[in-house]
Amino acid sequence: MEPVNVTADAEGFTCNAYLVDGETPTLVDAGAMSGVVDVIHRHVDDIDRVVLTHQHGDHVAELDAVLDAFDPDCYAYAEHPRRTHELADGDTVAIGDAAYEVVYTPGHASDHVSFRSETALFSGDVVVYNDGAFDDGSFGRTDSPGQSRERLIESLEALLDRLPESVGGLYAGHGDPFQPTENESVRDVIERALRRAKRREAKYPQE
Repeated sequence: MEPVNVTADAEGFTCNAYLVDGETPTLVDAGAMSGVVDVIHRHVDDIDRVVLTHQHGDHVAELDAVLDAFDPDCYAYAEHPRRTHELADGDTVAIGDAAYEVVYTPGHASDHVSFRSETALFSGDVVVYNDGAFDDGSFGRTDSPGQSRERLIESLEALLDRLPESVGGLYAGHGDPFQPTENESVRDVIERALRRAKRREAKYPQE
């Protein structure tokens, strides 16, 4: 099943929360959109688990509502009162019909992880395709306390090191999903974001 962004119609600020149906129905991040539980119910009767890329508010504000409604397992890198499974770099976690490797990708957040299979990458905020700052390869901001551009650069390099050429979909926490074209791959997008990050390009004027 193609991931469904269940927060696509949000009027307020939220991340993209992706529902992946299949053998292991999974929600990647919970988002911050009131009513997300109703949207999930339009697609599936139940979900097995929620996996968190990180615990910034726009990714977890509706987590309690989702957990209360479906009673799924909750996978997270950092401690959370309702975490049932701790994630670590190199772990394998089932999402939908595929096995995903957990890649620890800090910089935008100290607890940030990404999930990559042979065909897809859920990148959270470490790399996005378009987000209003850069439209063809961007990265999470690193100008707030606890964030680090240097660690984000290392995370982008780690993703490239562990990215199969077969990955054909990039599903980020913000902006549009990216599907490869004849002239551009997921690797191209990450490499472009990495070059910008290394040039210390500010995402926003106040950085």
